[in-house]
Amino acid sequence: MSKKDYYDVLGVQRGASDDDLKKAYRKLAMKYHPDRNSDDPNASEKFKEASEAYEVLSDSTKRNAYDQFGHDGVDPSGFGGGGSQGFNDIFGDIFGDIFGGGDPFGRRQRSNKGSDLQYSMTINLEDAVRGVTEKIAIPALESCGSCKGTGASEGSKPVTCDTCGGAGQVRMQQGFFSVAQTCSRCSGSGQIISNPCRACRGQGRIEKRKTLSVKIPAGVDTGDRIRLSGEGEAGLNGGPSGDLFVQIKVLPHDVFERDGKHLYCEAPISFIDAALGGEIQIPTLEGKVKIKIPEGTQTGKLFRLRGKGITPIRGGSTGDLLCRAVIETPQNLSRQQKDLLKEFQTSTSNNSKQNPLREEWFSKVKSFFDTKT
Repeated sequence: MSKKDYYDVLGVQRGASDDDLKKAYRKLAMKYHPDRNSDDPNASEKFKEASEAYEVLSDSTKRNAYDQFGHDGVDPSGFGGGGSQGFNDIFGDIFGDIFGGGDPFGRRQRSNKGSDLQYSMTINLEDAVRGVTEKIAIPALESCGSCKGTGASEGSKPVTCDTCGGAGQVRMQQGFFSVAQTCSRCSGSGQIISNPCRACRGQGRIEKRKTLSVKIPAGVDTGDRIRLSGEGEAGLNGGPSGDLFVQIKVLPHDVFERDGKHLYCEAPISFIDAALGGEIQIPTLEGKVKIKIPEGTQTGKLFRLRGKGITPIRGGSTGDLLCRAVIETPQNLSRQQKDLLKEFQTSTSNNSKQNPLREEWFSKVKSFFDTKT
């Protein structure tokens, strides 16, 4: 390994960000790439130094070891050493746009993981609070059982592509660069299937509809996702399957409104109970409960029932149920009822103690108009 200071090699400060490291390395790699400097014997060595420095500093673990122990911290033979973390992936990330997104060294394509899938599931509030197991049917690409995912019919097998030699890519000279491009004959697989499987038509995957049981944990809310590992699409060339993500949407409820772990509802109260006090039943997710209405209850008063809300999915205390009182004005009154109310109105019209909110409001209105004159 080079004994030069890696930060000096890249020309950056020790506190340089990942973006600064990438920009510095890209600049040096473009400058000293051997394909652009065939007449400069020192260019190849400088290119290797820059690549070595970037490999270490772009890895947070190796960079920490290097910052503490220098080259001994990242030397495989030293006390802080370890194996390579996949420098080829780092190189591909830097030069992906130059080499057409392929492997610049022209190697065969790796097995590809299958695509992840997403399924939207709507559930009611009760199921979201208590948890439920639902069955879903989804279409997905699965590995072909007839050919075991090879794409070749029984008794045959894929053969190495004679155009790219199994690399999946062919090299072409473009100016200073030797560019690797996906092989058009094998589409990058590195193999040719002369006798394709009839079931999957040589694709190695077939579309099937599968039924899955999804366990919805108690406390989920709209926007939560449940991951089912390996239930996505089958991978290519024997690669692993992707994952299935179930996106949850909780339907609006007729009675309750949810706000995180708390529930809200409204309860109509007769103006007689509001004035004299009384008792009403209100619903909870566990059944009905009775609450006392104190004398002089006004619209908007909240009655809190502790622990009658929702237990959060990520833990914590159970929320509360808050019930908002709504005073109901009677309708379709008889003549006798109207006469009684008029009599009652007369008896309370000049009593500020019985109508404190009204008196306070009129006082504020009066002050408002007095300031305008």
